[in-house]
Amino acid sequence: MVEGILTGLSTAFTPMNLLMVFVGCFAGTFIGMLPGLGPISAIALMIPITYGFDPASGMILMAGVYYGAIFGGSTSSILINAPGVAGTVATAFDGYPMAQQGHAGKALAIAAVSSFSGGTIGAILLLAAAPALAQVALSFQSADYLALMVLGLTAVSAFTAPGQVLKALIATVLGLMISTIGTDPSAGVQRFTFGSLDLVDGISFLLLAMATFALSEALMAILKRDETSEAAARATAGELGSMRVSREEVREMVPVIGRTSILGFFVGVLPGAGATIASFLAYGAERTFASAKDKLKFGKGSVRGLAAPETANNAACTGSFVPLLTLGIPGSGTTAVMLGALISYGVQPGPRLFQNNPDVFWAVIISMYLGNVILLILNLPLIPYIARLLALPRQILVPLILFFSLIGVYLVSFNTFDIHMMAGFALAAIILRLLEFPMAPLILGFILGDMIEDNLRRALTISDGSIAFLWERPLTATIFGLTILTLLAPLFRIIRQRRSAMLSGEGG
Repeated sequence: MVEGILTGLSTAFTPMNLLMVFVGCFAGTFIGMLPGLGPISAIALMIPITYGFDPASGMILMAGVYYGAIFGGSTSSILINAPGVAGTVATAFDGYPMAQQGHAGKALAIAAVSSFSGGTIGAILLLAAAPALAQVALSFQSADYLALMVLGLTAVSAFTAPGQVLKALIATVLGLMISTIGTDPSAGVQRFTFGSLDLVDGISFLLLAMATFALSEALMAILKRDETSEAAARATAGELGSMRVSREEVREMVPVIGRTSILGFFVGVLPGAGATIASFLAYGAERTFASAKDKLKFGKGSVRGLAAPETANNAACTGSFVPLLTLGIPGSGTTAVMLGALISYGVQPGPRLFQNNPDVFWAVIISMYLGNVILLILNLPLIPYIARLLALPRQILVPLILFFSLIGVYLVSFNTFDIHMMAGFALAAIILRLLEFPMAPLILGFILGDMIEDNLRRALTISDGSIAFLWERPLTATIFGLTILTLLAPLFRIIRQRRSAMLSGEGG
């Protein structure tokens, strides 16, 4: 292993590869900032550019674009509530309210430090444990993945205000229903398409995310045009670009970063899980186990609520390289494109990669740490200038959000039907928001819907239609047990509060 690390250091620190890390991080950051241009599109565009490179340089460049895009994706989520990358949806829950309160600079600084910490801790874990973690990933079966997805759905409790659990559950079911539109992946039969060819491939995440977050937010701003935004008022006072994080907030962030980086990394290791599930799980876990006082801050600009998903999604990006490099299994759509690139270079990813091509294996891992340092150096000085985006007058900012939302969705499919459908979803989202339905559970249900269905079918097929798979494997039973405990945690808390109130009443 020491020999491999030395090989990686000597490969990664060549002038060419250092340039690749910088270019990849720089390009990825700006691609991530633009709603609609995700890392998959960016990496796909990089493949023909890297054909003349050696495999290590090509992979270092694409890895830089990948975690740079996740790093930069938080910017549009925080500033304009437009999470163009699925992994940064949870970042908007507290990042955007913080920006609206006039703390855009602080929100971006917290996101930058959390991203750096998550990516760095993930790179160290990857360096130390990649071969061993490959065996852990192999031990997961469909039933275990199903249990993990159901555990992810319990994060719905993290997105609800007190007394709003039923509305959150309804929104989750709506998301699950929307995820079933399209072609049945097993039978090849069209479902809920109403004979329309435009719905055969289902509804894209980008379309739904842009409609429910960015577009509906812009339209809500038009409806509330008489209200002067607090952010604009603070911008006039020159406070918008402040990046100062207090000592208390740092103390609050440190344990959150430690917990969620480990959680995010191990979720990223599992093929098919990835940064999105990691960020939702981290956000849900932090809110579930927060004190009653801290829980009230979530969704209103909580430091913990912003640091948790940002740390977890970057750690998960690093973790997703474990199945790619050690098993040859892509853990996400992005790593699937990278798998194709590796094969086109004549490199066969799998258990023997770190023996046959140690320069590629170790150089990619070493470059991740370098990339996180470069991303921090690139982003921190730019934060005060990026934050000034919120200082734009509403008459300019709202059309810009509308433009990026509509163009971002159109450039993916070049289909005007998607624009019409997006407008319809945005109007529905406005109605739901006026009725105080949370949008986050809807997105969560939509993202996990396909994965739950696929893994449930596989698990039922393996068990010949029996539901015994729910408790036959210790790992599956353990995850379902955690799910039940997570669901019962709020009930236990209510019982404990009532008991303490009764005892204090008796004492009085």
